Amino acid sequence: MPLFVKTEPRAWRARSQPALQRFAIAWLTGSAALCAQAQAPAAPAAQAAVLAPAEPVLRKPASPPATSMPAQGDASTPPSAAHTRWQSTLAAFAKNDLLQHPGSDGVLFVGSSTIRLWSNLSQDFRQMPVVINRGFGGSTLRDCNLLARELVVQYRPKQVLLYAGDNDLAEGATPAEVLGSFVNFVHTVRAELPGLRISYISIKPSPLRAGLLPKIRDANALIANYAQSVPELRYIDIFNPMLDKAGQPRPELFLPDRLHLNETGYRQWQSVIAAQLPAPPPAAPAALVPAAAQQRGRQAPGGS
Repeated sequence: MPLFVKTEPRAWRARSQPALQRFAIAWLTGSAALCAQAQAPAAPAAQAAVLAPAEPVLRKPASPPATSMPAQGDASTPPSAAHTRWQSTLAAFAKNDLLQHPGSDGVLFVGSSTIRLWSNLSQDFRQMPVVINRGFGGSTLRDCNLLARELVVQYRPKQVLLYAGDNDLAEGATPAEVLGSFVNFVHTVRAELPGLRISYISIKPSPLRAGLLPKIRDANALIANYAQSVPELRYIDIFNPMLDKAGQPRPELFLPDRLHLNETGYRQWQSVIAAQLPAPPPAAPAALVPAAAQQRGRQAPGGS
């Protein structure tokens, strides 16, 4: 007996495909209700939607989240982090202030260990009435900005001399970020002391960090250019005087660690920086007044 295979018309297969698709989806999702609903014939509109070729859906690529690279020393790092790190140093400064609080309108030096280790600082600038040393070893220019109120503003100096930046570069900061930290320092200090004279002591070339000389040059150049555009802002170049004829750091200016200055190095710094300090106020001619009074006293009896 011959076998006959009943073939379904194409139209029936077309009508049944949407129902089979819905049934398969419902079965895979485990929904009995959807299975029953999927067996019902689809409406003509639904059939047309299934039979119609799907158009590609073009989606606009999502924009990457906006990111910013904050300058070193801004509010992206909570100031409390710097306060925590340097808590003992700030406490030592506060203790010294209780014993003898420095007068105002003086000259304040602030920065990293090169300032902290300057033991003869007051003697080297004895022509100034008040000299304050607020150096703290290992600090960065970013730290100086975050702690500017404790280190600078509260003393209300006439001039501040800042040395920092080489530790920033050693920790991986770029010259542009060092400039950003200095700009923030200037803004922070002058927000409360608008007329303050600020001098930036250039980053020194040390033998230990000779590999950073290109970045040191770039950072110094950026800060020097910025200083030219801001009133009462000075750039003190100690970089070039500390190089030999070959353009390398002079080892005779440094301690055996090849990073910090020895007495010879500090003498050179003193000679360069002294020219950048304001002239001390002239001494009052106190001796002339008594002499004039005595002269008038001697002339009085013989006058006619």
